Amino acid sequence: MTQPPHDEPTAQSPEELREQVEHTRRELGETVEALAAKTDVKARAQEKADQAKEQAAAVTAQAKERAAAAAGQAREQAAAKAAQAKEQAAAKAAQAKGKAAEVAQQVREKLPEPVREKAAQAAGGARAMASGADRMWQEKVPEPVREKAAGPARAARDHRGLLLAGAGTATLLLWLALRRRNG
Repeated sequence: MTQPPHDEPTAQSPEELREQVEHTRRELGETVEALAAKTDVKARAQEKADQAKEQAAAVTAQAKERAAAAAGQAREQAAAKAAQAKEQAAAKAAQAKGKAAEVAQQVREKLPEPVREKAAQAAGGARAMASGADRMWQEKVPEPVREKAAGPARAARDHRGLLLAGAGTATLLLWLALRRRNG
């Protein structure tokens, strides 16, 4: 037989002995269950896998939140930069348009009166020819071709000042070339 543990008092009656035995059985059963749980590799692996899944889900959720915040911030910054670039482009375009108008005015002022009159006559003739060409264009050219050509024509109308400055410069150069040849 075994000796009772030193910290437990010995039973005085058979009833106390039964209670001690029952208590010891319960403790032993709990100990056996704990040992069995520790030796059940499959269950422990499943617990670890479940824990890892929970941690991965938490990390993934945090990463998604951070990515969404970063994407929102990037969109805001891109929109701000685009607006700034648009403002700068508009300012540069206005500046270029003003400069072109200034140059055109200077060219007009430097042209002698006979050249201006010739240019005005040529412009009138050109307008008449353009009007006739436009009528012919509308009558003879198929619709798909007209649609394709509409873009450059619209651009020319939108930048009329630049075209006039170019025409004035060309007229001045032609006048200077004729003057040199004659003089």
